[in-house]
Amino acid sequence: MASLNKVMIIGNVGSEPEMRFTPNGNPVTSFRVATNWIYTSPEGERKQETEWFSVVAWNKLAEQCNQFLNKGRLVYVEGRLRTHSWEGQDGQKRYRTEIIANRVTFLDRQASAPLLEDKIETDGKVDEPETGGKVDEVETGGLEPDDITF
Repeated sequence: MASLNKVMIIGNVGSEPEMRFTPNGNPVTSFRVATNWIYTSPEGERKQETEWFSVVAWNKLAEQCNQFLNKGRLVYVEGRLRTHSWEGQDGQKRYRTEIIANRVTFLDRQASAPLLEDKIETDGKVDEPETGGKVDEVETGGLEPDDITF
């Protein structure tokens, strides 16, 4: 039977990206993304809930995320969910679910990255600015999170 593990989010970067390297020298960058859900309660009150996601990017995607992302930037992240478990110092089992990104698209323009151009995928078509330039989307290679030792 087939299975699928795919997640897509659009939100704001909530922390500065942190890049590290595996013992083999492969870059890995982690950052957090906040998404908001706005709804009206049964009492008619408008409410907002924020959900935080931990995102991990590898190789060239990791380098670009570290170079061009910063707190507050609007991004589209596509990848798969992965849950890690470990035993805490208090003996309790802990869990952390992350998005292992295979695509990150920067959805807003930033003065700190003037060479980047927006690229938004809609209905299977890709809309690119007429000015051309560097595309700010990368897909990952074959490195797996198990390759990292920290």
